[in-house]
Amino acid sequence: MLILADSDVLIDALRGRPLAWARVATGLATGTLVISGVTLLELLDGTTAEEDRERVETLLAALPVLPFDRAAAEAAETVRRSLREEGREIGLAESQIAGLCLSRDATLLTGNAAPFEPLAGLRIEVLPAS
Repeated sequence: MLILADSDVLIDALRGRPLAWARVATGLATGTLVISGVTLLELLDGTTAEEDRERVETLLAALPVLPFDRAAAEAAETVRRSLREEGREIGLAESQIAGLCLSRDATLLTGNAAPFEPLAGLRIEVLPAS
C-alpha cells in the first residue's frame, strides 16, 4: 500500500523529530513512501540554506514522486465539486494531494488532517507532533 507523505511530516523528519523520522525511515525501508509534486515544490521552495538544501535533496532522491495525471485531476475535481456542494472549500494544493491519494488508493501521511477531513474515501494517517 502506498503512503503519500505530506510536506509537514517530511519537514519534521528533516528537523530530527523522532516520530516523523521513524515513520519516514520505515516508509523508505519498505518502499511504500511516496510524495506528490506539490510536496516536492513545497520542500524545494522552503529551503534556502545550502546545508538544509543538501539534506532535502538527499531525502528527495530517495522518494518517488507520483505524477499528477488525468485520474488524479478527475479525483481532485470530484473532491472540490462535492465540497462546494456542501458549502465548503479546499485549497488547490490540498485537492491535488487528495486526488493523488484517491486515484492511487494511497494513504495520506500528515501532521495536519484538518484540510482533508472529512473527504469520502480518503485514508489519513495522522502523525502526532513529536
